[in-house]
Amino acid sequence: MTTKATRSPRRRTVVALAVVLAVLAGFIVRLVDIQVVNADDHIADSMDIALAGSRTLYGERGPILDETGQPLAGSILLYDCQLDPLLITQLDEKILAGRSDDPLWTDVSDDVAEIIGKTPDEVRGIVESALQEDPDSRFAYLQKRVSTHQYRALADLDRPYIACLPHPARTYPDGAVAGNLVGFVGVDGDPLAGIELSEDDCLAAEDGRVAYQRGADGVVIPGTERREDAVDGGTLQLTINRDLQWFLQQLIAEQVQDMGALSGSIMVAEVETGKIRALAEFPTVDPNDVQASPDADRGSRAFVNWFEPGSTFKTLTAATVIDAGGLTPLSTVIASSDERFPNGARVRDAFSHPAYQYTLSGVLIDSSNAGISKFSEAIDPQTRYDYLKRFGIGQGSAVGFAGEQHGLLRPASEWDAQTVYNTSYGQGVTTTLPELVGAYAGIVNDGVRMPLSLVESCTRSDGTVVTPDLPDPVRVVSEQTSAQVRAILENVALQANYASQVEIPGYRIGVKTGTGEKSDGNGRYKAGSYFTTMIGFAPAEDPQFVVAVTLDEPTRIKSSGANAPAFQKAMTQVLKTYRVMPATAAAEVLPKFG
Repeated sequence: MTTKATRSPRRRTVVALAVVLAVLAGFIVRLVDIQVVNADDHIADSMDIALAGSRTLYGERGPILDETGQPLAGSILLYDCQLDPLLITQLDEKILAGRSDDPLWTDVSDDVAEIIGKTPDEVRGIVESALQEDPDSRFAYLQKRVSTHQYRALADLDRPYIACLPHPARTYPDGAVAGNLVGFVGVDGDPLAGIELSEDDCLAAEDGRVAYQRGADGVVIPGTERREDAVDGGTLQLTINRDLQWFLQQLIAEQVQDMGALSGSIMVAEVETGKIRALAEFPTVDPNDVQASPDADRGSRAFVNWFEPGSTFKTLTAATVIDAGGLTPLSTVIASSDERFPNGARVRDAFSHPAYQYTLSGVLIDSSNAGISKFSEAIDPQTRYDYLKRFGIGQGSAVGFAGEQHGLLRPASEWDAQTVYNTSYGQGVTTTLPELVGAYAGIVNDGVRMPLSLVESCTRSDGTVVTPDLPDPVRVVSEQTSAQVRAILENVALQANYASQVEIPGYRIGVKTGTGEKSDGNGRYKAGSYFTTMIGFAPAEDPQFVVAVTLDEPTRIKSSGANAPAFQKAMTQVLKTYRVMPATAAAEVLPKFG
């Protein structure tokens, strides 16, 4: 029988037990919260306030490839090597006390100096400086960007106070090949020029981090490491062909030096796609040794410089008067070598001749300034301006190259009496090489101008493939006009005074030259100095490639004839590289005179 006296102690025991269980449950809940639910947050907090350390996990910058997948830029491993000054002194004390038979730091430092290319005093000075600043110093940089060979030699010394951490660095396996386009990065890995800069969003890596706790002796405490992995940069594939680029770089270097020019370039674009297959320039830069090149040679003149195109613009005028004015390759004008116009303008040819009844084809074959000026009167200046804009003059390109410039095309309303005619043959207006190549490619591509491109795609580290966001193609002239202009330019290649220099046996080509005067910087032309251009396409019956060669101030031959040997060799190599078949039918010969 349970009495009131026996129930009271039992009740107190149960209550006490319940309280103990409740308190225990509270501790368990809190423990779970700390060690399981919010473990990451608490560990992160502890890393900030405890005796903690960390090191960077470097991601690799993405490679740059040519159209065939050959590398133009990539990453290699270099090493950042460091010393533990305090450990060096502690080990030396043991050695001097006879408790170790390891070599002293003074002996090891001689070997270290020889490996990294410093003097022994410089190496020992690193340790001495660190200890003077902090007697308990556990860190001092020995040398950054140590090569793999040097790293292995340091590792073979087997000294616990030498540690080397991997650090990706940029390398350009073909040196100066496409250096003008690829660009380069600084010693800190930041992009400074070219594709490296303009496509950094694709190429840049995201560094990771390893954080850890360590004891007073600097040893990492097991189980405390927290890791955030690095993310490598994407793979950037360009449209250029590495082997073709190499060949053309050798070619333009030879031509610039043979002609005593300041610089030169060769550009190749695929007509149907607008893809740039090569853009060779000289002088240029080796991204592996940027300091060896002057500042002016470290970029792409083709994208950042503009010039007066000279007679290459006669093709654009011919396309305009055919398309908008209803003329044909056989339309005629009477033109002498020195013409005065009713508005007071005067136009002269580069050679003396009597009044000829020129066909439009003949004007381009002889490159008559007076003749094309008379043909330009078939349409009003505003229409010509509108066509020039449609051709892309003054618009830049869709490439988006770092520092890219636009040509200067003033509105037709600002053209004075002389400029109305000068613009028909490429004076009083400036353009860039990509703009000019894009215009020619559009005219010969059945009248459709494709946006130029230098990037094929970017493949992100997660496998996502991103292609450039390019503008829509633009119809610049009709198919019929395109065919007529192609026929005119083919006859230029057949009948001009430089025809034998540009002939490619078995192939039909079209071509035009231009000799533009250069500004002296004071509002006048620089006497005796010219910027020469030769631009053409092949095959004439089915255009696939446009090739342009420019020379800045050639001195041995000052006209665009200086460009002919390089143009012929460049176009020949392009046709070989892409296995373009020879012609199967002869060209139609057009008359120069009516």
